[in-house]
Parts: sequence; C-alpha cells; structure tokens
Amino acid sequence: MTAGRRVVVIGAGAGGLAAASDLAHAGFDVTVLDKAACEGGKMRQVEAGGLKIDAGPTVFTMRWVFEALFEAGGQTFGSTLGLSPANILARHAWRDGSQLDLHADISESVSAIAAFAGAAEGDAYRAFIAECRDIHATLKDSFMAAPKPSPTGLVMRVGDLGAMWRTRPFDTYWSRLTQRFKDPRLRQLFGRYSTYVGSSPFRAPATLMLIAHVEQDGVWLLDGGMRALAGAIRNLAEAGGAHFRFGADVEQILTGSSGVRGVRLRSGEEIPADAVVFNGDASALGTGLLGGDVRRAARAVSRASRSLSAITWCAATRTGGMPLAYHNVFFSDDYADEFGAVFQRRTITDHPTVYICAQDRREGSAPGGTERLLLLVNAPPDGDLGASGGIDPGAVTERVIEHLAACGLTLDGGLEGAVRTTPESFNALFPATGGALYGAANHSSMASFARPGSASRVAGLYLAGGSAHPGSGVPMATLSGRLAAARLQKDFVRRPAL
Repeated sequence: MTAGRRVVVIGAGAGGLAAASDLAHAGFDVTVLDKAACEGGKMRQVEAGGLKIDAGPTVFTMRWVFEALFEAGGQTFGSTLGLSPANILARHAWRDGSQLDLHADISESVSAIAAFAGAAEGDAYRAFIAECRDIHATLKDSFMAAPKPSPTGLVMRVGDLGAMWRTRPFDTYWSRLTQRFKDPRLRQLFGRYSTYVGSSPFRAPATLMLIAHVEQDGVWLLDGGMRALAGAIRNLAEAGGAHFRFGADVEQILTGSSGVRGVRLRSGEEIPADAVVFNGDASALGTGLLGGDVRRAARAVSRASRSLSAITWCAATRTGGMPLAYHNVFFSDDYADEFGAVFQRRTITDHPTVYICAQDRREGSAPGGTERLLLLVNAPPDGDLGASGGIDPGAVTERVIEHLAACGLTLDGGLEGAVRTTPESFNALFPATGGALYGAANHSSMASFARPGSASRVAGLYLAGGSAHPGSGVPMATLSGRLAAARLQKDFVRRPAL
C-alpha cells in the first residue's frame, strides 16, 4: 500500500533520523537531505588539536526512547553501540571551593548532600526526587510520547486532576526549589535542569522538575560519543531502505494545489515528493527561508521568546587542580543575575556558570596527558544581529578561564587552539534561530503547548526536531520524529499521491 510513496526528510538530526527510520521500515520511499557532510545535526563533532570532540549534546538519557525506535526497525538498541551507565551523574563546584557529586544511586546522593549541606537537605533531596518522579509519571505517556495535546486534552488524557495539579504548571521552578532547599547552592544545582531546555529557572514552570527524574533514571556514556548514536540511527534507517544525501542544501519546499509536491536544492535540482518532513527549526519556515508557499506552515519564534544560545569551546588540553568527572558544572556566585544578563540585558555576566564535558573521563579513569573537553556557557540568542550579538567572545574566554581557576580547575595553556562556536556561528548552522539551541524558551505554563505539532498548516508538510512538540533535547527530538512519521502514515490513506 505504501510502495512508491515518496517522502523527503530535510535534516538528518535526531528527529529526521527517527522519522526516516520509521517511514522506511513502513515501506515508504525515503530520501534524507542535509547540507552538512554527515548525519547528526546538533550531534556534531569538531576537530581540535588533532582530536575529534563532541560539540553538541553530551548527556544521554531516556534510553527507552531509543529502545522503542530500534525495536520498531527490527533491531536491538545497543547491539552495535557501546554503552555504560554513569555512576557519577555530574560533579559540581563553586568559587568558595565547595564541591558536590550527584550519583546514580539516590542513597549515595543523599549521603553526599547531607555531608555537603546537612542532613535536612539530604532529606529534602529525597523528597524532591520523589516529586520529580511523580511529575514524570504523569506526563511521560500523556504528553512526551503522545501527539500534541491542548491543555484540556492533556487533562483528559491524564484523567486525574490531582496528578495534573501536582505537576505544578503555575509555580516557577525557582519558587519550588526555594520551598524545597535552604542551601542556595542546591537551588542552583537543581535549577540548572531548566537550561536543558534552554530556559531560566526563574521563569520556567516547576513542571520541568521532571528533568531531574530523567537524569536520575539513568545517564549513559556512549563509546564514540553522541555522534555514534546518530550513526547508529542512520544505519537503522538505511536498513529499512532510506537513502541519504549530504551536501544537499534545500532552498525551497515546493507546493501544488493539494499541498507539498517536492523540494528544490540550491543547485537547481528538484526532487519530487508526496510528503516532506522538515527537521529544522520551525522559525526557518515562518521567516520564509524555505519559500513563501510554506511560510504559513509554522510561526517564527520572536527574539524575546527564544531559548538560550551558547558560546562553546572544543579543546584538546591538559588540566590540573580539581579532578574532573565526565559531566562537570562550575557555578557562578549570582544565578539570578546570570539569567537576567542573558534574557534581559542580552549579555553574559562576569563569572558565568561553565559546563565541561570531559570526554575521556570514564568511571575511575584519569587521562595522563591531553584530553578532550567541551566547555559551554549560556548566551543570549542574538546571533542574527551579527558580531555575536555585541558580545566579545575573546573577553568571555578570559573570564571563563579565571572562573574555572577560582573553582579549582586549571587549563594548560588556557584555551589556546580551542575551536570556539558563538551564537552567530550557531545561527549560521541553524538558520533563523539567532543561535537559540532549543526553539522557544519554556517561560510560562502554556509554553509547551505553543510548540507546533507534527502536522503543519501545509498539507503534506510535517515537523520534527527540538522546536516542535514534545520539545528539545535528543530524546525529545527523537520522539518528535516518530510522532511526525506516525501522523504522516495516518494522513497517507486520506491523501492521494501527486
């Protein structure tokens, strides 16, 4: 029934790869186009000091999402990937010299927090994780893995007003953390989870506490990094018959009287299609970058509503002082000012929080020489203003090195030779975003419902990726691709081939 039906997937990020796999295994004729040289999208690598370094997402969670995807393709997830569980979820440090590890074992974390901030705070953490688990259980199947619901529709799916109320959509994340923890360092630590979806903990709903459960439920380290995951999903899609073309820059999505009819590349080549899955930021459609005919497919996100951007450094260097884990966070002294700087003043504070992924630091290992680091600080998403939105990346680099030293970590040679990516660079990689890495920010109780769903306003055009429902992050983008593929198949029987 599906033989000969042509689907073009634009973008080989997590969402596009997942959609391509599901559609190919369902019998569709799938072609994936990407202007990059290889699959992955934001799961990209860059070379620094002769070493390949993951330069995008680094935290792998929600393994169940990928197990289901591979099962649908007739394979077992992990059969071609090397995975190991992280026992230390992350190592955290402050300028006052204090340090705290979070562990995969809740009891170990309780003990560590009690030693760090007192027994009462250890008990508060246990209660916090229980609350996060409850929110996740309420929303996992009803929202994250389901087609985009309305607020009323979500309540009907959950079927329990008490459970919905306990997701705390009308409390801010920070206010809930203030109720839970007395130690401001713990508020910082757990407030950081809102940045996983590009948002400020001072403006995001407390519902985002579910991210803490997602991480507590399991963080995994992948042999070959996150790029290996992208390659594995590509292989899965190709096993179903999907075709990949790289260096293929789509200039326009073509439409006819009944909807989408294909795409045109910048080379002038036209590729016919009965349906298109767009795995890019929805703002690229809304701003007309893919042609005026599909501008109405999705609304562009305003600058004020964009999520966080970042400045990142990929460095091959030696470290000294504080020993690193795989995931590390070096906190600023004034968290409120940090987010006020980014979202209101559109700049970066003097001592921004720095995330470091030390990609050669497996459990119990410590490289004896040069190691691969990805460093990241949050930045305003103004990369489309030019010159990195008025921010001096060189000055930020110096402040980052000073902040790390104050927290106990030294970098041999600083960040000389590091490959730096700015909001302007991210905007060039992902057009129409301003460098925002997560679509729209989750800064209201209704923000999650404002993301576009799988089906666009143009017949035959479907949306996948972090700017679409259910949201940003590699697992959520993967779910978005599967939802787009499912909706396309549902609509297929009602729409004749062109």
